[in-house]
Amino acid sequence: MNFTLRALRHRNFAWFLGGQIFVMIGYWIQQIALMWLVYRLTGSATLLGVVAFASNLPILLLAPFVGLWCDRFNRHRMMTGTQVAELLQAVLLAALAFSGIIAVWHIVVLAILLGVCIAVELPVRHAFLPELLEDRADIPNAIALISLVGNCGRLIGPVLAGLLIGAFSEATCFLINALSYVAVLASLACIRVTPQHQSQPPHPHPSALRGIKEGVVYAWRSVPMRLLLSLLAAMALAGAPYNALMPAVVHEVYAGDAQTLGLLVGAAGMGAICGTLMLAARRNVRGLTRIVIAAAVISGCALIALSCSRLLPWSLLLMAAIGFSTLVISVSVNMILQTIVDDDKRGRVMSLYTVAFLGVAPLGGLLAGVLADHIGATHTVFAGGVVGLLVALYMASQLPRIRSHVRPIYARLGIAKSSWNPSQKISERS
Repeated sequence: MNFTLRALRHRNFAWFLGGQIFVMIGYWIQQIALMWLVYRLTGSATLLGVVAFASNLPILLLAPFVGLWCDRFNRHRMMTGTQVAELLQAVLLAALAFSGIIAVWHIVVLAILLGVCIAVELPVRHAFLPELLEDRADIPNAIALISLVGNCGRLIGPVLAGLLIGAFSEATCFLINALSYVAVLASLACIRVTPQHQSQPPHPHPSALRGIKEGVVYAWRSVPMRLLLSLLAAMALAGAPYNALMPAVVHEVYAGDAQTLGLLVGAAGMGAICGTLMLAARRNVRGLTRIVIAAAVISGCALIALSCSRLLPWSLLLMAAIGFSTLVISVSVNMILQTIVDDDKRGRVMSLYTVAFLGVAPLGGLLAGVLADHIGATHTVFAGGVVGLLVALYMASQLPRIRSHVRPIYARLGIAKSSWNPSQKISERS
């Protein structure tokens, strides 16, 4: 099988990925329709930030607890439960929209409910992934393929959303998202796995707070984990909120409509697809730290340039660069963490990854929305780009330190430039 697609040789992973194709397209159709509906009803960039804050705040609050549950309970069942809950949320959103009584407070409440579901789903998804693979050497490739599917949805979904809003309504978009969960539930029903924590001898669990603290201390004492998670959180705070401001940018700069919004967000999706293809073609994680820092520099520069752009074609190219760099940062950090983490702490470390990548975003989204109403959306994007660039330059100064800690880990894992012996394990504390 082609090296880029090698993880598909695992039956369970192939079923899982097939379901994700549908649900990712549906998710992005709903997100674009939701942002457009909020801005159409209110014309407020602050409320765009409020909705982004509401949808992501549960991730910040709940993900550490979910990470602990991932290390204790059946991840397959937890994954299925979250998909059922997200289906019900989409059905309720569609019903309110079709009835014509939907208001902003409905959207905020439902955004919180979806955020709770995602706060559970994402750590479970990351921790569940190794159970879908018979060969641990394929974990980085599987991560890249899941990201590829997600960003194909990010490319296709916004374009479809723009067309559907123009031809029908936002409510139609919400209904299509609800229907997409039928496919993902069917794919999960076809998966047969033996949970890894059930194959180990039972042992008494510490209290919840003690278990969470154990995971946090474990990640903090690892220099690569600590610095990479810090970089991810800083980029999420400074750069990720641009997405919530796109309806305001479209209105301020291009006097555009939902189709213009779909094109811009879709361009970011195309850039992300290019990033996933690049990462999927890699044989292992060696050299990814340097790539992460380079991508952070690109992201900061592209955000600054986007804030100054007044030409749609040029902005589409910049959005592609932003999508590429954001994807490379998030997926590369995921690959590195999944490689070096111990299995018994995988759920907790991946919950910290979720907090850093998505949990911090609501704070940035809320701040960006307030700033945008005072200084304008484009100036807010400019400020985020400057902060992101400064963070990237600082992390570049820390690259030798990260390398000095991560190279011995790779050596003990048996990761060379062209090979990886997955039978070896590593627990790294510095």
